[in-house]
Amino acid sequence: MAAHLRAVDGEKLGLGQALKDGYSEPVPNSEEKKEKIILSNKAGESKSPYVRAHSSNPVAWQIWGDEAIALARKENRLLFVSIGYSACHWCHVMERESFENEEIAAILNDAFIPVKVDREERPDIDRIYMNFVQATTGSGGWPLNVFVTPDLEPVFGGTYWPGPTSNTTLFEDQVDFLGILNKLSTVWEEQEERCRRDSAQILQQLKNFAAEGTFGGRLGEGADGLDIELLEEANQHFASTFDKKNGGFGSAPKFPTPSKLSFLLRLAQYPPVVVDIVGAEDCHKAQDMAITTLRKMARGGIHDHIGNGFARYSVTADWSLPHFEKMLYDNAQLLHVYLDGFLLSRDAELLGVVYDIATYLTTTLAHPAGGFYSSEDADSLYKRGDSEKREGAFYVWTKREFENVLGSQTEPILSAFFNVGEHGNVEPENDAHDEFIDQNVLAIVSAPSTLASTFGMKEEEVVRILKEGKAALRAHREKERVRPGLDDKIVVSWNGIAIGALARTGAVIKGFDPVKSEEYLGSAIKAAGFIKDNLYDESTHTLYRIWREGRGETKGFADDYAFLIEGLIDLYEATFDDKWLHLADDLQKSQISHFYDSSGSGAFFSTHSYAAHVILRLKDGMDTSEPSTNGTSASNLYRLSSLLNDDSYATKAKQTVAGFESEILQYPWLFASFMPSIVAGRLGLKGVVVSQGEEIDGNGNKKIKEFEKAPRGGLGAFARLDSGSTWLRERNGLLRNFGLDGKTRILICENGTCRDEGNASEAGLIGRLAVRIPFLALRSVTALGIVVWSVDHHVGNEVPQATLHIGSAPFSRPGVSRIFESNCAHMIRPFLRKQ
Repeated sequence: MAAHLRAVDGEKLGLGQALKDGYSEPVPNSEEKKEKIILSNKAGESKSPYVRAHSSNPVAWQIWGDEAIALARKENRLLFVSIGYSACHWCHVMERESFENEEIAAILNDAFIPVKVDREERPDIDRIYMNFVQATTGSGGWPLNVFVTPDLEPVFGGTYWPGPTSNTTLFEDQVDFLGILNKLSTVWEEQEERCRRDSAQILQQLKNFAAEGTFGGRLGEGADGLDIELLEEANQHFASTFDKKNGGFGSAPKFPTPSKLSFLLRLAQYPPVVVDIVGAEDCHKAQDMAITTLRKMARGGIHDHIGNGFARYSVTADWSLPHFEKMLYDNAQLLHVYLDGFLLSRDAELLGVVYDIATYLTTTLAHPAGGFYSSEDADSLYKRGDSEKREGAFYVWTKREFENVLGSQTEPILSAFFNVGEHGNVEPENDAHDEFIDQNVLAIVSAPSTLASTFGMKEEEVVRILKEGKAALRAHREKERVRPGLDDKIVVSWNGIAIGALARTGAVIKGFDPVKSEEYLGSAIKAAGFIKDNLYDESTHTLYRIWREGRGETKGFADDYAFLIEGLIDLYEATFDDKWLHLADDLQKSQISHFYDSSGSGAFFSTHSYAAHVILRLKDGMDTSEPSTNGTSASNLYRLSSLLNDDSYATKAKQTVAGFESEILQYPWLFASFMPSIVAGRLGLKGVVVSQGEEIDGNGNKKIKEFEKAPRGGLGAFARLDSGSTWLRERNGLLRNFGLDGKTRILICENGTCRDEGNASEAGLIGRLAVRIPFLALRSVTALGIVVWSVDHHVGNEVPQATLHIGSAPFSRPGVSRIFESNCAHMIRPFLRKQ
């Protein structure tokens, strides 16, 4: 197939072939050359911090939208679409090397329409062109750079390309950005027709894959082949790639992969039939793999030991050297996973990490009025007065700094604890730009008990010294260092994940730390309220994606609805305030109305049907660095179906899973977020409702406390009714009169019927569920992202291998370099390699 897709009927097409032919037959241009327009930089007009940061570039950046596209069509130029995000290290490298370069700027401004896009603001555009780059190169990442026709059809693309001032070592297939610009501008002028024809064919091939990507059957069919044995197969795959020495999966670079960790932690929490199929011993080993990984990450350099939070991933297999950007979506997902890890292990170390991440979310990333910021950059100035940023400058330490800050008595202990050496602890092969010479990335390599023996003191004294030393280092860092740039836009989808994680954390710790519980839960409530007030149009039930200095113009995508709905369900189950469940229900109806494929194979498209400038409508199936939109949506639908006794939601959940049946059967480990819904489809859910009466009743409170402290396993629902539960009683007819006698009542719904627990002789079977969903464990679900990763040479901001978003089909798999390549891309590379 790959060979066939590179050409049609043996015809030589496109830019690359034109390059190979040496432009021997250029198309004559009889028209007189019209005067070219002079572009001006419009990046400062954007609300995106990432785009605005390019406002001083000599490149005349345009804003994605009608104006830029109309300009490209009027001038008949290729658009150069450069996509990145604030915390992306290699985005900043390419800006310094290329976008601040006058020669490159002159070519871009004269021959192209340069457009800068924030991927966090427009994930739809990023997803479309990432699919093209992954399909044509076999890998992808950020910055994502794509040349597209005025009709938005992709011609040629890649990730980081070295600029004229680059000192980065080039690889065999590495291409030079200046050479790319010169070749593309010439070929577009002389071979436009061939280039347009080639790009149109590539786009059609992408559309064909999108149509075939979700071929689980016609709407309402399928999913019958999705058995519980798939969980066993996925677990075996994870076990085969597990790094027993360092934790995590595979080798460097290594990512936290919360979707995998969540899957492994949940296995033993499913009903006994699941445990029997997977095997009790394998379920126990799965939990051990996850707990080991959580501990290794917590002690590694990927964890900010002086401040709080986790970096995005590690360059090394032992978690010792991160790429230092910190993302909201990573930390919010990790809070969920560390909380489950603590609940299962009762390990105080993991509880400490729960507090660490929750503190990071509610302080550094918290907007004063509510909501959470997006990220912190990897790069910053090493000290005040410096003019050039360096990666990790805020986080690394020299041995002399340790001595000066800590003193001669304390420094040896903390140096031994954090692996601080005179010549640094970063290997030269991991330091492409010589930024870490003599620098140390802090990672825990010893235990207080070991240090007590080494230095001849009591362990309690060592713990005190470590605590005071960390405080001194933090005070010095905050005073002397320049904090990395903060991307202070509020993204709804990521806020939804954070809301759910903080709500669950607040509920878990309420019994032993009511002060912090109130703080974390209050932060979740405040964020949900902020989004409801500022990013939700109640009159049209429409969600908007971004807030920064006011509401942005971009309407919410399917993931914004999915993750916010999930967070609101978690928030309801932590507070039992009907208004959050009511909002989740309204948003679920809107998500179905705007994104659900009711005429095809089911499941949710990522974009609205009426979205402008979207050349390809896609469905997210696999987990990536963010959770799967459809996996999360299926879970939401099942949970709401139980809470609201709404059969239509359960039907939609089943159809959503069925839409990805073929792909899940082939690669179940790439669809971890679907597994709770697969179990629910086979075994159903268990719903519990506690109606609080006027008297104090131990059984009702006991049920609530058991639920609050339960780790996530299978999908379930838990509701509490009181005098204020008017909306829920109206929405769920089964509950309309339940518990109105003033007594505490407990309703258990399973096997299609509901019973009043403890009052069977009095009430017996009091109702029948519209949703016939029997037993599953109580705890609710969150589907969390990331799978297998692939390095595009040395580019530090990779995307998952085997994670193309076209439909759901895993186009790029281990061992497959690329699926297809346009003649443009295929032939341009040999001409652009540096000799």
